[in-house]
Amino acid sequence: MNKGKVFLVGAGPGDIGLITVKGLDAIKQAEVILYDRLANPKLLDFAPFGCELIYCGKLPDRHTLRQEGINSLLVDKALEGKRVVRLKGGDPGVFGRVGEEAEALANAGIEFEMVPGISSGMAAPLYAGIPVTHRQFGETFAVVTAHDQSKEGKPVLDWKALASGIDTIAFYMGVKNLPYICQCLIEHGKSPETPVILIQWGTFSRQKTLEGTLETIAELAEKQKFSNPAITLVGEIVSLRNKINWFEKKPLFGRQILLARTGFQSSGLAQALTEQGADVVEFPKWKNAEIPVNYDILEKLAHYEEILFTSVESVEEFFQLLKKEQIDIRSLSADIYGLSKKTATALQERGLLADITDHLFQKETLLVVGDSRVAHKYRNCDLLITSEKVVDAAYLPILQRILTEARPDSIVFPSAQSVKMFFEEELVVQLFPEEFLKDVKVICMGEKSAMAAQFYGAEPNATAETPTREALIDTIKGLSING
Repeated sequence: MNKGKVFLVGAGPGDIGLITVKGLDAIKQAEVILYDRLANPKLLDFAPFGCELIYCGKLPDRHTLRQEGINSLLVDKALEGKRVVRLKGGDPGVFGRVGEEAEALANAGIEFEMVPGISSGMAAPLYAGIPVTHRQFGETFAVVTAHDQSKEGKPVLDWKALASGIDTIAFYMGVKNLPYICQCLIEHGKSPETPVILIQWGTFSRQKTLEGTLETIAELAEKQKFSNPAITLVGEIVSLRNKINWFEKKPLFGRQILLARTGFQSSGLAQALTEQGADVVEFPKWKNAEIPVNYDILEKLAHYEEILFTSVESVEEFFQLLKKEQIDIRSLSADIYGLSKKTATALQERGLLADITDHLFQKETLLVVGDSRVAHKYRNCDLLITSEKVVDAAYLPILQRILTEARPDSIVFPSAQSVKMFFEEELVVQLFPEEFLKDVKVICMGEKSAMAAQFYGAEPNATAETPTREALIDTIKGLSING
């Protein structure tokens, strides 16, 4: 029996750009992924189609899957010969119980690798404008668990050593025990005036901070109902935040955006919005369902006078089909067209110069290439259906968890097609009931998108003056989510 291999991967603190190259590569090649609550679910978007996704999330006072069960699952899946990724928030070696999982794998004779990740105790402070070391404020730094397995859950620590020997202390998940932590540090020598900051959901756009001192922070946290997941940072270095706080100054910081998706891959618009500080969730996530090859069309390829490609994906799928069926591209004599600038660019990258048009006379000498959605639009010409695009149902529980953690304040429609695909998908009603649209701002990229949104009963709150990414981002920046 061939045993598989397990990768124990640190997902980083939240911002998906902070995962390591090696960690991302492991996700892209995984056959099974066991992931935690604190691992950003958007990283699962990089998993290959068909990858089994298993949630092992832990919530305060409630475990979805106990540690012993996780260990057993890792062993069982590896014994099936699978390539398994255990995706853990932050760094797996920092309060991540990776040692217990690695030990279980070693005892079962299963090969594994540990892939470090950026720890939340260092990343969250940096995203709050606070380095954990600085020559002026101190050169010692400690990471400390703020709870233990005792009945009361209060950590047994060398409080005197922490209070007198460490300049900056990062407590993990310390909100519940905050009064106890502050009391112990003060009793063992820390000044009551020592600055403290709580950083919740660090490195996400929904990052929230609360500043105080050892004397005041527990009462402030209780008044504001501050909760985990959070890092508690204690030390004079917290005062640097006033000068170098950078992340929270991004123009779209705090915004939670749902972006209607038409393609398989994450869009450049999503990346641009993220760079401006927003958390972006794309929906739906599509997958290809296999369809039979239309050999009648392939045999006639050389006879078409015009070929219209309807999407970037249709270009990729067309060339994959030619390669699979060993058809020489030089046999084509048709004029080539793309339905959009992106499609024309994709064709140009393949060595084919294409005009951009959506107004071709539909006749027998025209071939339209696209997925199953184009069938109803083109009647009197031939169609080469390259795929059937369906919603990836495996991603829906993940999306539901994302929406539970952070409810969107805006929905963005980048095209009329994105509006149609969103509202005509049956699962939308289940995930986004009618009242959802009443609670969010509807933002459209240009008049065509706005008209489509109105057709489906979603009155736009704002429409970009021109259908460009730059104009859309400026429109989002200018729209208040509170008004």
